[in-house]
Amino acid sequence: MEMFYSLQGEGTHTGESAFFIRIGGCDVGCHWCDEKESWNPELHPLLTINDIINTIPAISSKSIVITGGEPLQFNLTSLCDALHSQGFMLFLETSGFMPLSGKWEWICLSPKQNAPPLQDIYQIANELKIIIANEDDFAWAEYNANKVNMSCRLFLQPEWSNQKKIIPLLVKYILQNSKWNLSLQMHKYIGIP
Repeated sequence: MEMFYSLQGEGTHTGESAFFIRIGGCDVGCHWCDEKESWNPELHPLLTINDIINTIPAISSKSIVITGGEPLQFNLTSLCDALHSQGFMLFLETSGFMPLSGKWEWICLSPKQNAPPLQDIYQIANELKIIIANEDDFAWAEYNANKVNMSCRLFLQPEWSNQKKIIPLLVKYILQNSKWNLSLQMHKYIGIP
C-alpha cells in the first residue's frame, strides 16, 4: 500500500527511526480502523520483492516495520529472507489471526475480538498492544495478557477517535494494574506518517 521512512509512533519502540512497509489487504474489519483504505488489496499495485528493496532509500536505520492492513494474509518468508540478507532487522505488527510466516526480530501482537489470534502466536509475541475503545475492552486486554509469555511487554492504547475520553480511563487502569504500559500514537500528535 505504501512505504515510508519515519519514527515508530507506538509501543516499545516509540520514537525510534524505521522504514515502514504497509501491506494492503485486511479481513479483520475493525470499525475504528484508521487505515481502512488498506483493506482491499486490489486497490494497491503488486510489487516484487526487488521492487520493495529498491524503494528503500539510503537510511541510517536498519529497522523495517511490516504492517498493514493485516500483513500475515500473505506469506512473508521470501520478503523477510531478502530483507535480512540486506542487513535489516524486521518488526511485525499483526492481529495474529493468520498463520505466522517469515522470521522476525520483534512481533507486536494487537489482537482483535472479531478475528481472535491463533494460539501459537501468543508464546512468541514480544509485545501485546490492545486498543481500548470502551471500558469493555479492558476484559479483552486481560484475557490476552493471560495468554502471552512472561517477557511480553503489555500496552494499552486509546482508540484515536475517542482518545480524549479513553486516556483518563487508561491512566486510572494502569495505575491500578502496573503490568500495563500506555501506548499513544505519537506520530499522530506530532503530524508525521
